Amino acid sequence: MENFLQQLFAQQSYKSNNFFLIAGPCVVESEDLVMEVAETVSGICKKLEIPYVFKASYRKANRTSASSFTGLGDEVGLGLIKKVGDKYQLPTTSDVHAHDECAEAAKYIDILQIPAFLCRQTDLLLAAADTGKIVNVKKGQFLSGPSMKFAVEKIRQAGNDKIMLTERGTTFGYQDLVVDYRNIPWMKEHGTPVIMDCTHSLQQPNQTSGVTGGNPQLIGTVAKAAIATGANGLFIETHPNPAMAKSDGANMLRLDLLEPLLYQLVELRMTIAKLESMS
Repeated sequence: MENFLQQLFAQQSYKSNNFFLIAGPCVVESEDLVMEVAETVSGICKKLEIPYVFKASYRKANRTSASSFTGLGDEVGLGLIKKVGDKYQLPTTSDVHAHDECAEAAKYIDILQIPAFLCRQTDLLLAAADTGKIVNVKKGQFLSGPSMKFAVEKIRQAGNDKIMLTERGTTFGYQDLVVDYRNIPWMKEHGTPVIMDCTHSLQQPNQTSGVTGGNPQLIGTVAKAAIATGANGLFIETHPNPAMAKSDGANMLRLDLLEPLLYQLVELRMTIAKLESMS
């Protein structure tokens, strides 16, 4: 686990031939769920030699409706994520939403994820940087890739150079998102690994019903395009039964569909690497 995290930021080793994967359910719903997903995905990734980071939100602080599920409680959620990491020897990540959450969350997780809506929140970025952990900043739906340099600068100026950036789509009208793949090479120019969020970029926010929709049938399309345009990592939320998920079920990948997709993506990455070596 530590070797992967160290190698990711040592001498730009994240530019290796394979991509890494951040995956898990949207939120910690139960111990059984997080263990099932972690065991399944880690087994697939070992087989395909994909470095794997387990992801689940310990608290969903940005739900559309006040009646939506937000979590089992911070201590329980964080404790279960740590239990997953310890049992399967995986690095872990989860979202943080306020500066006073960062130090506590850093006791349990390896990578602090900054939600897209909060990517300009200076006190949050600085508090995350101060933990010394890796900070993964999701690009705001309202920002361009080049403009993410300011988030990177804030974290670096706080003395932390362990930064990732994640593309998760751009607002298109009121209830849709589009992916501008120029943002992947543009954000790599900031000297950070760049991740494609293949599930949230397919969200269809619904401000009237309070329930977000999505297009999960396009997850493979988004992922393949991201590999082709140079993404270092992929972010895919997955669930054994998305229809029963307590958050973001409309845009998660069904767990049994993950392995065949990852197999195709590894083959594609190998082809891209071969072509790059010939140029």
